[in-house]
Amino acid sequence: MHYGADYNPEQWPEEIWPDDVARMREAGVTTVSLGIFSWARLQPREGEFDFGWLDRVIDLLHEGGIAVDLATATASPPPWASAAYPELLPQDENGATYWPGSRQQFAPSSPVYRRLAGELVSAIAERYAQHPAVVMWHVNNEYGCHLNMDFSDAARDAFRRWLADRYGDVDALNAAWGTNFWAQRYQSFDEVFPPRKAPYSLNPGQMLDYRRFTSDMLLECYLMERDLIRAAGATQPITTNFMGAFKPANYEQWAPHLDVISDDCYPDPNDPESFRAAAFQRDLVRSFKPDVPWYLMEQATNALNWRPSNAPKAPGQMAALSAQAIGRGADGILFFQWRQSRAGAEKFHSAMLPHAGTDTRTWREVTALGDALGALPELPVGGRDARVALVFDWENWWAVEASDHPMNGVDYLAVVQRWYRALHRRHVQVDIVPAARVDDRYQVAIAPLLGLVREADAAALAAFVEGGGHLLAGPYTDVVDEVDRFRVGGFLTQLGATFGVRLEDFGALVAPDAPESEPGARRAHFGGGSSPLPESVGTLLAEEIHVTDATVEAAFSGGRRDGDPALTLRRSGPSGAGAARYLATVPDEAGVQAVVDHVLADAGVEPVVAGLPEHVEAARRGELLTLINHGGADLVEVAIVGTDAVSGRPIDGVTLGAYDWALVLTAADATSGAEAASAPEAAPAPEDRTDRNPAAR
Repeated sequence: MHYGADYNPEQWPEEIWPDDVARMREAGVTTVSLGIFSWARLQPREGEFDFGWLDRVIDLLHEGGIAVDLATATASPPPWASAAYPELLPQDENGATYWPGSRQQFAPSSPVYRRLAGELVSAIAERYAQHPAVVMWHVNNEYGCHLNMDFSDAARDAFRRWLADRYGDVDALNAAWGTNFWAQRYQSFDEVFPPRKAPYSLNPGQMLDYRRFTSDMLLECYLMERDLIRAAGATQPITTNFMGAFKPANYEQWAPHLDVISDDCYPDPNDPESFRAAAFQRDLVRSFKPDVPWYLMEQATNALNWRPSNAPKAPGQMAALSAQAIGRGADGILFFQWRQSRAGAEKFHSAMLPHAGTDTRTWREVTALGDALGALPELPVGGRDARVALVFDWENWWAVEASDHPMNGVDYLAVVQRWYRALHRRHVQVDIVPAARVDDRYQVAIAPLLGLVREADAAALAAFVEGGGHLLAGPYTDVVDEVDRFRVGGFLTQLGATFGVRLEDFGALVAPDAPESEPGARRAHFGGGSSPLPESVGTLLAEEIHVTDATVEAAFSGGRRDGDPALTLRRSGPSGAGAARYLATVPDEAGVQAVVDHVLADAGVEPVVAGLPEHVEAARRGELLTLINHGGADLVEVAIVGTDAVSGRPIDGVTLGAYDWALVLTAADATSGAEAASAPEAAPAPEDRTDRNPAAR
């Protein structure tokens, strides 16, 4: 288990470095990410490199037994670069330039930026490829985090080349984008520009392709650096840090090019449900490479600095969220950053070693977590434990949130996460995958708002149902093809037969957060009565669907869809074991929970641990069971038999107080039928709790 942080020694005088290493050893640090924002220090001017200070830092860390995840330092070009080559600077859709003074001020498609970055990467890799301290390479940092899209002339030229490679000739582009509409037809690729500021709605095909292009340009930068590192003879794993469900970069396409997935995650302590959002992010990044452990590359020890309100983490919360990452596949727990900065934009951002020093709760929690992680044995990889697939697709995300739709302003990620929360409350293990990766390892697949469906997606989902799987799709499913055009025949042209329904109209509702003065229906009630669902509330859409080969499980009540189907079921496959459900609305939180409970019961999906309160989390990683109480005041007792992964002692039952956690090695089926409930008796003495739950402290 790797434990550590970003280390930025260039921010501090050299006489502090030995103390840093001594404190790192005290905290149990095993690995640091080094040099992420050090380009200006490494290369004070073009053609001149200064590696002496970095040599001393790396050697000092190595002597202290601390490994290095060495960064390529390309995330923030130094001022001399843009002063000499202003063409490397990015621009927004209005043509305004993003200037130096912050970070990430580079156009990813700029040939000048790529040349300068390549020279730096080659110099670093050639110098340190064989250094025994270097165990991994950290390319750039959080690609696209602040610069989601670039509209510069460098992007213009690269976009034209990208389109020519994708379509071959301009006639194919015109067909894909439907440019006969509004007289947009192009005679050559040289007439095409990025989707800069325009009088009205932009071409949806062009916007979808520009999002693809943006992700591809960032990926090209990563691949360039990766290849230069390998060319220098480096054999260590190479990564770049993801940011969970980050819209501008299609991480599903990136993942095969990373040796190890790494991720930055910052749940908000002000949000009591943020641990579920964090769990969603862990499951997403684990699902990219389910057979390879991943790294939590960045998190905060305590408060942040960049939200409107930056609450501190509660006592124990930092360790509980770290345990959550381990339980969901991580083999590295790292922070931003090691020593809290004295100056700069992030000086209020917490760190492992805070301004107030070692006589602090933060430091005590950091060292206690280091002790616990240092005692862990090699953990099982897991990765194949989920029986539910939640379908999440970047290109569909881009298409669903485009303008000029039946319901504009839809938040695709928020809808997907609403379904995830319902599954998480039922302690069900989930993989988050695109439709094409849904297969027979899963019992249930849930596909919210899957409007953009490729042929491979439809084939995988249909085969899943025919093979006995249970598929639930929400509204706005199978609407457009991969270039955002309608197929001949209207909607549900590929999956209509699987669901046994036909879609006629989307039935847009007024957004729930719209002003009360805005007229129109905001809700669509469904279920209740003889339905297997309680009466529930739908939002955003109340589609007009017609049953062709399905049964109606729930109907709309009241409003313009009164009596029409809301939830349908078509059984198929061997002995009717397969089930395809179509839900014609987006339920609210309670409605989603009701539908999830119904589907899980029909499919026979069991929780990781039965009977847990909703604020207690259970996750399985092969033989490793993780249990976490995310802040509930009452003690929770879990009947589980196994071995504590930290202490190695046998466990016969676990007691969890607020933010307590346990990592238990147990047989994969040992939790079947386990129960948990609030303990009625008084809290045990601290030493008794430690005996029963030695990992909790």
